[in-house]
Amino acid sequence: MRSARSPRSVTRGLRTLLATAALIAAAVAVPGAQAVAAAPASATASAPVALTGEQLAGSWRGPLSTRGRYVVDADGNRFKLKSGNWAGAQGTWQGSGDVGDVANHQARQNSHNLPLGLDRKPIDRILADFHAMGLNSVRLPFANALLHDTSVVPDSAVAANPQLKGKTPLQVFDAVVAALTADGFAVILNNHTTSYRFCCGLDGNERWNSGQSTQAWIDDWVFLVKRYQADKRVVGADLRNEVRRDTWNDPNWGWGNDHDLNKALEDAGNRILQADPDMLVVMEGINWQGIPTDVTPHGRPTLTPVATLSNTLIRSDKLVYAAHFYGYTGPNHTGATGTGETHDPRYEEFTPQQLAQVVDDQALFVTRSGQHFTAPVWISEFGAAGRGDVDARERAWFTNFTDIMVRNDTDFAIWPLVGWSDANGTPNDNWAMVNYRADGTRLGVMDAGDWRATDWNKLVGAPGKTGQVDPTPRWNMLNLDYGDYGVSATMLAKPDWSPGNRKGNCPDTQRVVGLGRSDSRGLCTDVNQPAKGGGAWTVVTDERYVTGGDWAGGYNKLQCPDRTFVVGYGVNGNAMSALLCAPAATALPTSGRVLWFDHGDNRPATGGSNASDWAPGYYKGQCADNEYLAGVAFTWKWLHHGVPDALLCRPVA
Repeated sequence: MRSARSPRSVTRGLRTLLATAALIAAAVAVPGAQAVAAAPASATASAPVALTGEQLAGSWRGPLSTRGRYVVDADGNRFKLKSGNWAGAQGTWQGSGDVGDVANHQARQNSHNLPLGLDRKPIDRILADFHAMGLNSVRLPFANALLHDTSVVPDSAVAANPQLKGKTPLQVFDAVVAALTADGFAVILNNHTTSYRFCCGLDGNERWNSGQSTQAWIDDWVFLVKRYQADKRVVGADLRNEVRRDTWNDPNWGWGNDHDLNKALEDAGNRILQADPDMLVVMEGINWQGIPTDVTPHGRPTLTPVATLSNTLIRSDKLVYAAHFYGYTGPNHTGATGTGETHDPRYEEFTPQQLAQVVDDQALFVTRSGQHFTAPVWISEFGAAGRGDVDARERAWFTNFTDIMVRNDTDFAIWPLVGWSDANGTPNDNWAMVNYRADGTRLGVMDAGDWRATDWNKLVGAPGKTGQVDPTPRWNMLNLDYGDYGVSATMLAKPDWSPGNRKGNCPDTQRVVGLGRSDSRGLCTDVNQPAKGGGAWTVVTDERYVTGGDWAGGYNKLQCPDRTFVVGYGVNGNAMSALLCAPAATALPTSGRVLWFDHGDNRPATGGSNASDWAPGYYKGQCADNEYLAGVAFTWKWLHHGVPDALLCRPVA
């Protein structure tokens, strides 16, 4: 979400906050889109082909999942997210003054906590405009407050849609979702805010657990995905918008506490997938950390922490990462002017080549194939003002940025889709892709006078991957830094298999292929995965299954029974305490090799997430892609403290 006022102004909250708080609030004005590739795209492009609802609905089939860096539909065909943000249900009140006074709402637009425009245009005509823009999907923001709001919406808020009179905000939201999916659009639900206050800085919506508990947040998500579970065009849960610093604390990535976004996203994502296994789970990185002055640490990490601590879900084909970019912000710039502004560059101040590099560093690197972090990246917010006074730098940035997305075949969602215009047709929000007068008259990017049309048409009509996407091998991390890491749906339904120890297990479609020494991290894969048999899984805590001789003389050994392979492990401190072994459907070879990594990394030269570090700062041992892990050796001698020193790797076939 971009700042509710002019992009050149300080975030709204700064007007009423004291100096330090103001600096923090300014730190999070908003980000926007993605990058990589330096060459500019074509400067001309024709208007997108507008599909009817029937045509769009016939072009794809839900649910969606992922294969490598691509989102695919139920038939395995690439489904590129060409999306926009239909804002409003997250609230538009700016946090001060009478909530009934339109002057106190974003761009003087009181949404009444509903998707904007329902007072001005019949919903079928709004959706026709979305089709005309070339969209196939909609990011639909909402506030947690909406799920608990039992008030009846004012008749005036749905004046152009009288069938919605007398309904609660959630019932109107239901109707919008149903209309979108009936017209063929994929819908990604976005938890944008906790309260109806909008937007940015210290507005009470900084984290998923600002103003509510983490459990309440997760419960709301489970309620919502169950509500729409039968509609397979409701395809995704975008877990939380623009997580940022509050007055006193930064969000973090991997510290294991109640500000740990990495952990919160995984906990919520796995609960959602247990409730509805068909949902995509969309995760943004950290939008802002630190206090923005030239003498204090600060920045916009975005997805950079994913390079060494990625996320693993019980369904490894359901994770999508997201990032936001706007020209007036920067990797270390809040987007503010005056208080909260630093001398760090904004994205619009970078050359096209620099912009491509910084957006790759912050987001697009995630799409590199064959790594533990590989996933689709959705630029779920970006945008620029299209009418009125034209900011030359912002316009150049928008062109450069859309060029980058074209070159990288990037999934995207522009902010925002719908706004109001006054009686003269002047947009209240000149960032909106379509603006409606009170009588429903439209002024949109498809109408004359909007300079964004060329770049938008270029983006929507860009060539890219289409058709079938081949299944690709996956590698995923296990992170036992602070506690259990159970991402096996099978084991989550069973009692604790290693009481008193930290334990991790792979998704049911994968096996353990690597371990870190002294940090308890692991690596899972499904490459050359043996089919699992139907027998019981075995917990190994001693050497009773060691066969074929002593393969690590003088060392303690945990070894799976023959015809089974390691799918999980337990540690006490960082010392090995247990293996979890799953049965194979057919016999597995029992010959193999011992792979030592007590004096340095020992990893495959190719494949195996070899270009990424899943246990930074620690030695790593990893079997080859055509091997399975059958055992682990460790010792308490020589101050080795029981951490893994060697792996027993056996061929899969």
